[in-house]
Amino acid sequence: MATHELYTKPPGEPNWQIPSAGSARLSWEYDEGRDRLLALYQKGKDKQWDGATRIDWDLEVDPLDPLGTPDESLALHGTPHWAKMTERDKGELRKHYASWQFSQFLHGEQGAMVCAARIVESAPDLDAKFYSATQTMDEARHAEIYGRFLHEKIGMLYPVDDNLRSLLDDTLRDSRWDMPYLGMQVLIEGLALAAFGMIRDTTTKPLPQQILAYVMQDEARHVAFGRMALRDHYKQLTDAELREREEFVIEGCSLMRDRLRGVEVLENFGVPRAQAEEYSEQSEFLALFRQLLFSRIVPCVKDIGLWGKRLQQAYVDMGVFEMGDHNLDQLMLQDEEIAEKLDAERFAAEEHARVTEVAETIAAGGDG
Repeated sequence: MATHELYTKPPGEPNWQIPSAGSARLSWEYDEGRDRLLALYQKGKDKQWDGATRIDWDLEVDPLDPLGTPDESLALHGTPHWAKMTERDKGELRKHYASWQFSQFLHGEQGAMVCAARIVESAPDLDAKFYSATQTMDEARHAEIYGRFLHEKIGMLYPVDDNLRSLLDDTLRDSRWDMPYLGMQVLIEGLALAAFGMIRDTTTKPLPQQILAYVMQDEARHVAFGRMALRDHYKQLTDAELREREEFVIEGCSLMRDRLRGVEVLENFGVPRAQAEEYSEQSEFLALFRQLLFSRIVPCVKDIGLWGKRLQQAYVDMGVFEMGDHNLDQLMLQDEEIAEKLDAERFAAEEHARVTEVAETIAAGGDG
C-alpha cells in the first residue's frame, strides 16, 4: 500500500523542496585530520548494522496497543472525553498516539539524513566529511526502520508536525556550513534522543524497544560528532557571530518545547483544538518529556561554547538552566550499554535455542 493512503490527512505535495544557499566545499588536504573525529569515524564504520536482520521483525505488535502505553500517559485520561470512550476507542487513541510519535521520528530521520548529506557537502574539513558520510547511512537506516514499523505494524501515518517542519526549514536554508550541525546534531538529535529514551524506557513491547535502543546507540555518536566539530569552530567566532547562533538555539528550543504535544491526535477524536492544547499542557507525561528534552540539549549547548547571557536567561525562563551541569557523556554511555545488553540477551537466547535443537536432534537419533 502506498504511504499516501496511510496518512490520517493529506500531507500536501509529495515532495518538499528547500532551496540551498550554501556552498559545496572540497578539500585537497588529505592529512590525517583530528584524532578524535577520525576515531569517531572509525567507530561509525565499525558500528554499521542492518535493520532487516538486527531487529526481530517477526515480533507481533498489537495495533491498538503498539507501545504498551499506560492510560495515565494519554492526555485525555481523566477528562470528560475519556469517560465517554469505549475500550475500542481507547485502543484507537493509543494507536493514533503511537502513529503520531513514530511518524515524527520518521520525518525527523529523513531530515537528519539530508542534513548529514549537507554537512558532507559543505563542511570544510575532510575528517568531518568522512564522519558525516557514515551518519548519512545511519539516518537512512533509521528512516527505513521507522517507515517499516509504521507500514507493517501500525498501518497509519501522520504528516510532519508544523514546528518540526519549521526547524528543518530553518536548518537547511541557512548558508553557513555549521548550521546543519547546530540545528540537527544539537537541537533535533537532542529532541529525538529525549523522545526515543522516554519510550524505550517505558514501553513493555519488545519490538519498539529494540528499534529505539539500536537507533539511540547510533544517535549517541551523532551528538558526540556535533559537539566535537562545533566546539572547535565556535572558539574562532566573534561575539556577534556567537550571538546569532544563540538566537537560533533559543528559537529552536522554543519550537521544540511546544512540538511533541500530539494536539492533532486529539482533534481526530473530536476534541476542539483549544481544548486539546489545554489537555496537553496539563499532561504530567508532557511535563516529564520536556524535562528529559532539555537534559540532553542544555549541557550540549553549554559544552560547545554557546552560553551567553541572553541564552542563559532564556533557559532560566524555561526553568531548565540547571540542566547545563548534567553529565551528557554518562547519558550517551548508558544509551550504548542498553543496546549492547539487548544484543547480548538476544545472542544468548539464540545460542540456547541452537544448543537445545542439537541436543534434541542427537536424542532423536539415539532413540532411532
